[in-house]
Amino acid sequence: MSEKIEKPKMMDYKRHMLVCVGPRCTEDGESEDLFDSLAEKFKAAGIDKGELRVKRTRTSCFATCKSGPVMCIQPDGIWYYNVTEENLDRIIKEHFVEGKPVEDLIYHRGPECAQA
Repeated sequence: MSEKIEKPKMMDYKRHMLVCVGPRCTEDGESEDLFDSLAEKFKAAGIDKGELRVKRTRTSCFATCKSGPVMCIQPDGIWYYNVTEENLDRIIKEHFVEGKPVEDLIYHRGPECAQA
């Protein structure tokens, strides 16, 4: 008899932030530092739990290696570039809390966004 594999569990979330921490995005580790700051920033903005919760994940490469750090927000299909600490604060406040993407930082929109 084989062992029963336990099904993973995950808390509900409204959005999923994928942050590229690959070496070609930012050679000085800026993306990793940015990712490491998210827990504190999300908690301060009230998006670490509840209805507005944002799940965050590191990725190794989006193959869009210019003007990093870069990140993708799902299910919105929004791709941001030049995510400095100041720009991250704008994304958290305007996009995640207020629900309005930060237009001047978007470099791509997924198929769902293109139809809207």
